[in-house]
Formats: sequence, C-alpha cells, structure tokens
Amino acid sequence: MSVTTDNFCKKHLTNLDEWKRLGEANIFPPGSRVELINGEIIDMAPIGSNHSGKINRLTQLLVRLVSNQAVVSIQNPVQLGDLSEPEPDLMLLKPNDDFYSSQHPQANDVLLLIEVADSSLKFDQNQKLRLYALHNISEYWLLNIKDCCIEVYRQPHDGLYAEKNTLRSGDKITLSQLKNITINISDIL
Repeated sequence: MSVTTDNFCKKHLTNLDEWKRLGEANIFPPGSRVELINGEIIDMAPIGSNHSGKINRLTQLLVRLVSNQAVVSIQNPVQLGDLSEPEPDLMLLKPNDDFYSSQHPQANDVLLLIEVADSSLKFDQNQKLRLYALHNISEYWLLNIKDCCIEVYRQPHDGLYAEKNTLRSGDKITLSQLKNITINISDIL
C-alpha cells in the first residue's frame, strides 16, 4: 500500500497481514525493536535501566494485586485494527483460557494499557495516545519518567480521551475496569 505525500515521494505502508509475513521471513534482524503503528514500521527506542526497572516494579505489583482477575502481559503485541500492532510496556487483559496463545489480544481484551516513557514521551503522548483512544482502550496510563508522574487517560471517544489526570506520589488510583483494585502511586514511582 502506498500513499503519496507530495509530488516526489511515496510513503509505503503495510497492513497486519504483510507485517506478519515480514516477521515470518525474518526481514528484521534478531533483537530488532519495531512496532506497526498506523501502517508504518516504527523503530522503538532502546530500553534503559530506569525504564526496565519501572516495568519490573509494575509487573510485580500488578501480578500480586490482580491475582486471577486478569492476565498481566509485558511488552507483548496487541492487535488494533488492520494497520497497528504496538507492543505496550504492560497490559492487563481479560482472562483467557489459553492466555492469548492462539491469537494476540485485541482492543476489547484490554482492561489497562501502560506505556513507560522517557525518550519516547512525545510519541506516547501523541501518536500512541490517539491510537489507543481511536481503538477505545478504556484506560491508558503513561508513566512519565521525566516528570515523575503517571498520566491517566480514560473515556475514549472519537480518537481522544475525555478524561486526563496527572498523579504523583501520595495519590491513589482505582482501576476503572477492576474497581476492587486501588494502587498507591508511590508504589509505582
């Protein structure tokens, strides 16, 4: 698929079927960190130690809190339509008997999606935010390492989130899809 961007160049886009064939053909070198976002293959930023430490902390906390109420998925794909398959840092997914072995989860399987951002902050606050809202991800958290806060986005509508809250140490949050779970933000940051 190609899109003309001006008189001289075309942007070549791909869809999910082509994306999967590229992966099966080992087009990308081992260890490549790429995502399919709106038909474009995007290089992901390398993961620094602070970033991975935040993911480890979140994983340990959420596994303990959700027990068997959700599947905790770390840096795995979520299929969003025919043109996007991002790999968020962490997701809580609806329970599934085969733990999503037969197919990747889709938007309606996501209870909570979390991105941890340092160098990717602007991308996560803009392109990924719109992508997740467009696909009705009910709750999107952006753990903003730079500003030491969590941006919480809820109530997706027409590619935007109607609600945004910025939480810091000392604040608490109750998950919108698992109302029995309340988290102290200081346990994350």
